[in-house]
Amino acid sequence: MSIVYFDSKMPEPQIRQKLYAGDLFVFSPRPSIQALCDFGRSLTEEAFGGTHPTLAQHHLAPEEYARILSQLKPKFINHPHAKQLIQNILGEMGFDLDKNYFDVPRMRTATSHGYLTTGIAYSFDPHRDTWFSAPMNQLNWWIPMYDIEADNCLTFYPNHWDEPVRNESDAYDCRNWYAESRRIQAEGLKDERKRPCPLDPIDHTQDLRLVGQVGGLILFSGAHLHGTVPNTTNATRFSIDFRTVHLDDVASRTAAPNVDTQSTGTLLGDFLHPITLAPVSDELIALYEPGTPVLTEKMRARANAGAPA
Repeated sequence: MSIVYFDSKMPEPQIRQKLYAGDLFVFSPRPSIQALCDFGRSLTEEAFGGTHPTLAQHHLAPEEYARILSQLKPKFINHPHAKQLIQNILGEMGFDLDKNYFDVPRMRTATSHGYLTTGIAYSFDPHRDTWFSAPMNQLNWWIPMYDIEADNCLTFYPNHWDEPVRNESDAYDCRNWYAESRRIQAEGLKDERKRPCPLDPIDHTQDLRLVGQVGGLILFSGAHLHGTVPNTTNATRFSIDFRTVHLDDVASRTAAPNVDTQSTGTLLGDFLHPITLAPVSDELIALYEPGTPVLTEKMRARANAGAPA
């Protein structure tokens, strides 16, 4: 069972442990988070000209929309000001600025009624980030840029937190994936690859939809099964997310349980110190390249009972 905490005053170490146990944290708008939203919105509204970004899909051909996103998203991701804003968020949220490393913030779009769901506007099926070589101690920070609704928000499947989902992660290694990405880009080809997906239908009747506010935050483990609600509103959802890892947890392998992830490689090399922007050390990265062993059924049962795995 996952517990949702609202505007919790817990200290960071306790929050991390709760997140590794499958709980979720929702925070009301904070000035530092609002500043990141404002920055993303300013770039977005400039890119779409006089058309409101959430409604632009009704006025542009998909090809033109994709062209705008292909320039907007890298500009946001690589902008040095975005990195400074992440530092401010971590500081305001009480996270240790020496131990918590972050990856660059990404802008996501979820257009309505299947207008654009591939390539630069890829629509994610239910997944765990760990299927894509994310470390088991990764924390996800998810922020809506504009108002969202229950029909275009982020959704979770808490009943699968400690229950395996058959999936395609055994064929995924981020090193191979990104090498192929570079080849596709260099040759000017369209990237139509699919990321690892569930092999069995997911029961959507037990999903948990969290509808937060602009400038607010949903904080959750990258090991949570989550996805994008099929957008049936008439507005495109814009959101920002970034990820963090705590260096001590990385070194000690303190993390969420691995119930079904079989990917290899690791995205730890993407994480930066929030002040110096130094990367995670090669020694720590090497620990994670082989992947993380999947818990056996017996080990899961012992962990659920509170006994050491």
